Amino acid sequence: MILQALYDYYHRCGDLPRKGMELKEIGFLIVIDEDGNFIRLENRMIDKKHASQFLVVQTVQRSGRKFVGNCLWDNCDYVIGYSEKNPEKAELCKEAFTERVKQLLNVFPQNIVLRAIYSFYKKYPCVYDIISKDPLWYEMYTSTKNISFIINGSKHIAAEDSDIINFSCSSDDNIEANICLVTGLRGKTARIHAKVPLQGNSFTSLVSFKDGKGYDSYGKSQGTNAPVSEKAEFAYTTAINHLLANNSRNKFILGTRTFLFWSSKNNEAGQKAEESFFSFFGFNEQEDDPNRNIEQVRKVFEAIYNGTLKTTSEDIFYILGLAPNAARIAVTYWAEIPIRKFAETICKHFDDMEVADTRPEKKPYMSLRNMISAVTLEGKVSDATPNLADAVVKSIFEGFPYPQTLFASCIRRIRAESGEKDKNAVHITRAAIIKAYLNRLNNNEQKIKRMLDKDNNNQGYLCGRLFAVLDKIQEDANNQHSIRERYMNAASATPATVFSTILNLSSHHAENLNEGRKIYFEKIKQEIIDKISADGFPSHLDLQDQGRFFVGYYHQRQDFFTKTEKENNNNN
Repeated sequence: MILQALYDYYHRCGDLPRKGMELKEIGFLIVIDEDGNFIRLENRMIDKKHASQFLVVQTVQRSGRKFVGNCLWDNCDYVIGYSEKNPEKAELCKEAFTERVKQLLNVFPQNIVLRAIYSFYKKYPCVYDIISKDPLWYEMYTSTKNISFIINGSKHIAAEDSDIINFSCSSDDNIEANICLVTGLRGKTARIHAKVPLQGNSFTSLVSFKDGKGYDSYGKSQGTNAPVSEKAEFAYTTAINHLLANNSRNKFILGTRTFLFWSSKNNEAGQKAEESFFSFFGFNEQEDDPNRNIEQVRKVFEAIYNGTLKTTSEDIFYILGLAPNAARIAVTYWAEIPIRKFAETICKHFDDMEVADTRPEKKPYMSLRNMISAVTLEGKVSDATPNLADAVVKSIFEGFPYPQTLFASCIRRIRAESGEKDKNAVHITRAAIIKAYLNRLNNNEQKIKRMLDKDNNNQGYLCGRLFAVLDKIQEDANNQHSIRERYMNAASATPATVFSTILNLSSHHAENLNEGRKIYFEKIKQEIIDKISADGFPSHLDLQDQGRFFVGYYHQRQDFFTKTEKENNNNN
């Protein structure tokens, strides 16, 4: 199903390279004249990591000790024949590259480009001796980017020569024709599937078979174990390379996981869903209004769900999760969901994560990246456990309950940071995570609302509200938060052990308030305490009620801010 979806995406795009070709980054060019004389090196790097892309003949498959050169482009070992680590191997690589040039020249003896490159290698048997004198040599050698040639004054590099491309891309599909598992048509089976770049320079295959009796069956070897035609293999690998491109707006990366997403149709709904999904992960934030894109995402998916953006049952949204692996790429997640159903689950995620937001900047907090960073040390997404991202993705995309590990990690981070001075451990994203997790559980507990719920009589929620009141009293009276810093963890786990103490402390703090503020806070305190069990404060709160404690605390604090804003607006 994955290969079929990628194969269809290749044909959906319409402008991807034809069979036998690919876009390749080439960072440096060897400039020569028509007689093969070396002139200079030319830099085609865009920045330190990326180089200009050229449409060239597809990468050859190399396995074991087989040396095969690419078509007029390759790495330093093959083009220059130089390597400090393994000079003998580099010389063999260069011999393979020059042999490829010679073979092509035999087919096109009048081709100016091939004659110039062949003459270059004849004139400079040790290419390193002449190339290393150029000022760009060290930068080229250490960059690991591919190298090609260009005739001085030409607009096109050697690897783009039309004669060479047309010859190299000629098809022989009628040879060894088998039924393709992807298309159902007969075609030449791909013996080895192309490698694709995953997270930097990690090149591995999505489909591969290792030689040996333990992996093969019925006398078959490598790709013939699961026959995929060369046409289908090229189509799906080209599609995945396109989705993985540096400038792709169809991917996002979380730690070691790379997620690709695309729509089956190139219609308005499909295009807007892809663009909105990209924005959903915080890649397209605007400094003047960082919340605008998240709100636009919500509007797009609501439009798809309510039918404003027309879709059919055949409009599918695909999500593919990949992780690097030594043998082959590991598929960590795969989903194909009708786009309208997918829009419904995204809207549900927005509703579940919605909480009161009194921040002036109103930054997005519902994206997957923001959720993961909220439960890791110092907000480093890369520090999250690999399976956490997968589990949260599954919850958002398929409407399942959020993972217990997300909830537990959130509680741990709050506890770890609650004692730190001038640090808000219960911020909006964590409160939203706890609310969303608890509301999706299949239990009989009262659902947590978006903002303060005075009808919620859960003991954990009430204790959190009361703790927020006591914290606010100290803040207004002394501009301190020592109650929060010293007692929050104990109050959220074993309320009975600390509330009598902090209630007494709060009474002393309240003496520094004016009479009006005293009465205001006393009314709120009494309203909450009246709902506490007649047996007194709970001796212990389980993990879920500890979560409700922190949400109650957050809600009550936000309610104070909301009332302050209203008072300021009325005074103005």
